[in-house]
Amino acid sequence: MTHPNSVTVNDRSYNWPTQTLVVICCDGSEPDYMELARAKGLMPNLNAIIEKGENLRGHSVVPSFTNPNNLSIVTGRPPAVHGISGNFFLEPESGEEVMMNDPKFLRAPTIFEGFQKAGARVAVVTAKDKLRRLLGNNLAFDGTAISFSSEKADQATLAEHGIENVCELVGMDVPDVYSAELSEFVFAAGVKLLQTFKPDLMYLSTTDYVQHKFAPDTDGANAFYVMMDKYLGELDAAGAIIVLTADHGMKAKTRADGTPDVIYLQDQLDEWVGDGKSKVILPITDPYVIHHGALGSFATVYLEDSVDAQAVADQIAALSGIHVVYDSERGCREFELPRDRMGDLIVVSRDTKVLGTRETEHDLSALKEPLRSHGGITEQEIPIVVNRHTANLNQPLRNFDAFSIGLNHIAQAAQAAE
Repeated sequence: MTHPNSVTVNDRSYNWPTQTLVVICCDGSEPDYMELARAKGLMPNLNAIIEKGENLRGHSVVPSFTNPNNLSIVTGRPPAVHGISGNFFLEPESGEEVMMNDPKFLRAPTIFEGFQKAGARVAVVTAKDKLRRLLGNNLAFDGTAISFSSEKADQATLAEHGIENVCELVGMDVPDVYSAELSEFVFAAGVKLLQTFKPDLMYLSTTDYVQHKFAPDTDGANAFYVMMDKYLGELDAAGAIIVLTADHGMKAKTRADGTPDVIYLQDQLDEWVGDGKSKVILPITDPYVIHHGALGSFATVYLEDSVDAQAVADQIAALSGIHVVYDSERGCREFELPRDRMGDLIVVSRDTKVLGTRETEHDLSALKEPLRSHGGITEQEIPIVVNRHTANLNQPLRNFDAFSIGLNHIAQAAQAAE
């Protein structure tokens, strides 16, 4: 089948892949995780990849949460364009607090959709099913596209996912959603699909269960990256172009005694302006809260018209541990967010702090280790590792440059070397 030389999606043009491009989003992968594992000699395949490629740094979008960043990576654009501003938001039309998992909230096509329509074969594997429908939006499961999650791999059908009998293909049972194996299933599936389906584009997105649980250079973290290194070696040996990045970093959010370091913002606002006159929305909220207790470093605040927004912003900014407080217009401009999906104020806490609503609304009994979380500016730094040399990269890099790096800048470097 003939295909175009390039495909344009969301006003960015991408060269047609000359070999399979695998973009990996390693959820929550603060750069130290891989660097400290490498320093101990635990990631020889990653070392070999870097030796012949690049070990770069970039920034995620803020809020540095899973949904907005995964959708930024696969659309090549920030949330102001694709519309997914968090895992959870206050829907303006209904006034209801809802998850942002439904494709109806997506305002831009994915790179996968654009390439499949141009004749490419695409494969998308996620750890959690909450992302699967968004990432696979508008794909035609006609034999040229596959999209499924580890979490519900045993429920995959040809009609809805483009594949069946996934567990038999991968050679693993469906893992527990709170496990490192949920991510391992993603990598194992990627290797099998590369061998059997031979996609032009493949996207592998893991879960940050391990990163929430274990700090860099701990046994639990290192075991995860040893596992990942094995699959990186297999993908590299099969000839794929690899671009490895992350949706966000991860920081410890604890006091000296190990307890969560939380600013309960709704409690503060109720005290300042009265009950019922404000609403704090935490975009980190999702069904999987055991490892973070719905506590992250980003919040948006809705205020009644009678409340002086600037006075409230000043009061919040004076709290210990607050990084920035912006009105909606400035915050959405700074962080490239959709204004209609943010409140009157945008609040970001510093590296050790997280934001909550009311203390009574957060059940932290399931936290078995010191809290580690994300969402703020201090969790923006992410790795960008490529197994080929690149050329003409614009700086600073963003994680949503991953497909451009893999399809455009590697090709330019190869041409320059000829």
